Amino acid sequence: MMRSKRPGAALAISAALAMAWPGLASSQQKEVKMAVVAPLSGPWARAGEMMRQGAELAVEDINRAGGIKAMGGAKARLIVADAGDTPEKARNAAQRLLAEHPDLVGGTGAWLSSFTLAVTEMTERAGLPWLANSFSDQITDRGFTHVFQTGPTAAKLAELSLATTVDMATKAGGTAPGTIGLITENTAAPLGMLKTMREKEFARNRLKVVLDEVYTPPLSDATSLVQRVRSSRPDLLLVLATGIQDNKLLIEKLNEFGLGRNRLPLLVLGAQAAAPEFVRLLGKDLTRGTMAIFSVWPTKDHAALVSRFKEKYKEPWMGQDPMWSYGDIWLLKQALEDAGSSDREKVTAALRGMDLKDGPAAFYTGNRVRFDEKGRRLDAGAVIVQWQNAMPVLVYPPDQAVAEPEWIRK
Repeated sequence: MMRSKRPGAALAISAALAMAWPGLASSQQKEVKMAVVAPLSGPWARAGEMMRQGAELAVEDINRAGGIKAMGGAKARLIVADAGDTPEKARNAAQRLLAEHPDLVGGTGAWLSSFTLAVTEMTERAGLPWLANSFSDQITDRGFTHVFQTGPTAAKLAELSLATTVDMATKAGGTAPGTIGLITENTAAPLGMLKTMREKEFARNRLKVVLDEVYTPPLSDATSLVQRVRSSRPDLLLVLATGIQDNKLLIEKLNEFGLGRNRLPLLVLGAQAAAPEFVRLLGKDLTRGTMAIFSVWPTKDHAALVSRFKEKYKEPWMGQDPMWSYGDIWLLKQALEDAGSSDREKVTAALRGMDLKDGPAAFYTGNRVRFDEKGRRLDAGAVIVQWQNAMPVLVYPPDQAVAEPEWIRK
């Protein structure tokens, strides 16, 4: 075969081939679609937006690093769907996502456990591998084979929350709390945590429950709840509420009743408790000392990632929501590399057979990614973040902490 010496000959031949066989050109520019479903409207929209940011940054970094190498450098493309503010809207969003993008290879979401339960009903039927960044045990208790929880379940988080808090209090305050008060919303993840706590964790950690209140969100007035806190005077108050406005009402009312940061240690569940809006709504004084439990949080090892995130999105810090979705997208990328294919069953098998101690594992607490037969991550852990000087900082465990915890000594 003669080779043309004309500089434009190769380009002309490529163009001609592309016109004759359009599939050739498309295969050279193949995209791999990954989805994120998050609440981008309604009361949880800020959390959903930060989830989207983390996933978006991960796709950008993957493509900058050469795409999916096992698939010829195929570029990742993020498809975003709004879960809205109800499980029904989340289910409908998943249905539309699957109908409009039948070539999806996997996804992550949908933040609130009730939404994730609804979304994964749809993704499981489609055989789409799904990384669930929610806590409810029900998510992986239904016998689904394509759903994987990359954080701890609610039961595991309940165990970790109390054990780590008691240990931190003992070391920082000199004595372990003996009584605890509970204010819990009646959504899936908080109720799942509460069930485990009631069954064994309070007794295991020698905590006497002196207040146990469950409410339906959103709160319109926290007065009666806080009156009961004042009457019971627990050594530690645990608030299992996912809405930032509910947390705001409770903390403001606690302060009004003389139960602010200098009087009562407060532990909160949920990413909203370390969102920038938290301090904007409450101010430096009311937030200081508030502690929150998270499944993932950036450590000193993630300084470069945090810096890029802050610069790109003009955020003051990178917290659980963007960190979690960032890691999940990288985990899907790793599954695609291992599978060497975008076939959903092969990607699912790659996830199920994983045992990572490097790469994407660095984005998860525990620094190891492997799943049990239910799809639960075996090494999922938890950390404690505390508000200090208008910033949420990692204070526990000690080997990852960037600051000492502030504990109220009695």
